[in-house]
Amino acid sequence: MEKKLGVAFGLKCFFFPNNNHWFKRILLVFAFIFFDYFITLISCQFTYEEANLYARGFMEILGVPLGLTLFVFMANLPIYMTLSLDSHIIRFPPRIAVFIEVLVDIMFAWFVAGSHFSGGTSWLWYAPEWIGQSFGTLLYLIMAFLIIKPHKLQYGT
Repeated sequence: MEKKLGVAFGLKCFFFPNNNHWFKRILLVFAFIFFDYFITLISCQFTYEEANLYARGFMEILGVPLGLTLFVFMANLPIYMTLSLDSHIIRFPPRIAVFIEVLVDIMFAWFVAGSHFSGGTSWLWYAPEWIGQSFGTLLYLIMAFLIIKPHKLQYGT
């Protein structure tokens, strides 16, 4: 199987990205997740203030700091592991890779960065959720095109 795919599967594939290009993408995604985490940790005094029912459940059982930390870790570990595993597996031809990576960044921008940005700013900014999510998505995409540059071929690094 390793010879066909050119990848040796092991635990390191789940925890260590293949190259700096994917590591930058992981850091950018998690910057938005940690923004939401830290703003919530600072702003949430009582469990009923948390809008996410799953996070609230963890916080009610374990207390605000520990419950929120455990929830964020468990909820986002699969995102990290998926991106890290993808960095080892996905080998598209360069022209297709550019298109796919832009598509991946758009999806992460809306579903991860946008929603976490909206969640984090909801403590500070009273705006409709779709505005916060749209602004977070735009911010993520700007940063992705400046830092990650999915539109440039970078498969040697």
